[in-house]
Amino acid sequence: MAKRKVLLTGASGYIASLMLSTLRDHFDLTLADVSGTDRVGNKIEGVQFADFIDPDRSKYAHLFEGIDAVIHLAFKPHTPRGEQFEKAEIDRFDNEHENIQMANNIYRSAYDSGVRRIAIASSNHAADWYEHSLIHNRKMDMVRPADFPVSDNFYGWAKAAYELLAFPYACGIFGRQLETVMLRIGFTRPIAVDEYLGASPMSEQTTGGIAEFKRNLGAYISPRDIIQLFTKAVEAPNIADEHGVPFVVAYGCSDNTRRFWSLETGRKYLDYQPQDDTEILYANEVAQLLTGTGTDVRGGKVGI
Repeated sequence: MAKRKVLLTGASGYIASLMLSTLRDHFDLTLADVSGTDRVGNKIEGVQFADFIDPDRSKYAHLFEGIDAVIHLAFKPHTPRGEQFEKAEIDRFDNEHENIQMANNIYRSAYDSGVRRIAIASSNHAADWYEHSLIHNRKMDMVRPADFPVSDNFYGWAKAAYELLAFPYACGIFGRQLETVMLRIGFTRPIAVDEYLGASPMSEQTTGGIAEFKRNLGAYISPRDIIQLFTKAVEAPNIADEHGVPFVVAYGCSDNTRRFWSLETGRKYLDYQPQDDTEILYANEVAQLLTGTGTDVRGGKVGI
């Protein structure tokens, strides 16, 4: 059986680096990015230059020709600077607006070229208001894909916009249905004890320290689980809902004991069967920081 032809955008980025070697074996990949090297300067073999923010889609239309599916990971990053963090957050709209323009260029190019399916890297931040305001305050136990997508920051707002923007393409109003899978990716980096003990800088996920450690135990997705998730997003035979619309929003995390996002749609439509659980993967770290001798941490999934 011939391999599916898949266009991978953002091929030089971090998420791509978790999957690229396996996806190269599994699919007939076309790689595209604005850079042919990763963030530390390593060359990524086979990357073709493409600026998908450019409104002139004719410059990259050829990349979509003969493609069965698109995995869209590309985005324009925004890095806050020191004491300007709060100001940078409120000024982030223009940057995220460009990311939304990029997403539409991907959808339209895929639609015009006859691509069957797109799998988009959305983010848990598409509905992170629930997490920040309810989950961590123990007013809510689980966020589900069907919950109205609300975010308290422009990054998350843009991810929610990606999702809503794709629905007209998926529902068929333009003439055909563009099958769409939106994957709300969780925490993808290794969970290192030193990070939560103050020996290295905190990530931007929550508030730092033990609270962040507990949060990331719930939010983590392992490399083999994220590979499975994107592979099944491309290969699932039928993703149409009860109304016949091939549009799926699914959370991307491992089957973590402490998770607070529902995996119901990934399991139902994609047959996503995550293999890892941070309670097992990081059992030693959990004992050291949360449950071992001398620790005095509040139980449960989140908070301290």
